[in-house]
Order: sequence, then C-alpha cells, then structure tokens
Amino acid sequence: MEDRMEFTNKAVIETSMGKITVGLYGKEMPITVANFIKHIEAKYYNKLIFHRVIDNFMIQGGGMMKSMFEKVAMVDPIKLETCTDIPHKKYTISMARTDVPNSATSQFFICNTDCDFLDGKYAAFGTVIEGMDVVDAISKVETHSVRSYDDVPVEPVIITDVYMI
Repeated sequence: MEDRMEFTNKAVIETSMGKITVGLYGKEMPITVANFIKHIEAKYYNKLIFHRVIDNFMIQGGGMMKSMFEKVAMVDPIKLETCTDIPHKKYTISMARTDVPNSATSQFFICNTDCDFLDGKYAAFGTVIEGMDVVDAISKVETHSVRSYDDVPVEPVIITDVYMI
C-alpha cells in the first residue's frame, strides 16, 4: 500500500492560490515520473493554468494557457503505467489523457475526492503532501464554459512555477 512506499522525488507547484507540494513515486511509476520531471526541468508548466476544475472530482492543469489554447506538447505521448499500490484517493496526482490509454503528454490532475473508478485506467504517480488546503480552495472556484471547454475557472488559477525540491 502507499503507506510503505517512499517518494523518490518531491516537486512544488506554485499557483496564484498558493503552493502544492507533491511526493512522486518514481520507483513504482518510472516512465510517468520521468516525464513529469522532464516538463518541470524545461519550465514547461510555468504560466499555464488549472483549466478544468470539478469539485468532488479533480483539478486539471499542465496543458492550457490563460487564453484557453493548448500549449504545444514537448514530448510524444507516454505509455500508460498503472500501479495497484497507488489508488486514486483524495490528493493523488495522476496523468490526464484522451480516451486512448497511451496518450498522456503533459497534463495532470489532482483528485479532490476518492476516485477509485480511475484505478487501472490512469497513471497515478504521486500524492499531495503539503498544500491540501490549496487543492481544496481551487476545487471550490467558480467555473464557466469557454468555447468548447467546460468547468473553466472564471478567475484563472495560474501555475506560476513548478520545481523539484
């Protein structure tokens, strides 16, 4: 179970609403964690937004600019990894993807409630260890639709910086 697993790395996601620190399970999820770190080191996430916020589900970011246009992917899609020891519990960070299992690139989401129905289907690769209050606050922002996108925060939640600690 996740209680026995150790974090191989930690990252801080600084947002316009506060800091979120995540512990990463690189031993269990090596492809996914390496991909996330590659994006962090390239400063890819800086100035992007949490573009999809659904209370009692998740907050999603890592791919859209404030204008709600997608940032060009810097990597080819990665292979879907799953680990039964990392369930989609509240505050789990996981890779977002399309309906195609091996389609994740940069976008990630943080569960704001238990989402066990995602287990085995999405690559959960870490957990929030500080800043749960920030995740909770982002989860409660007012949302609207922008073009074809639903659940977009009315006031953008900006990812100002992401870095390893």
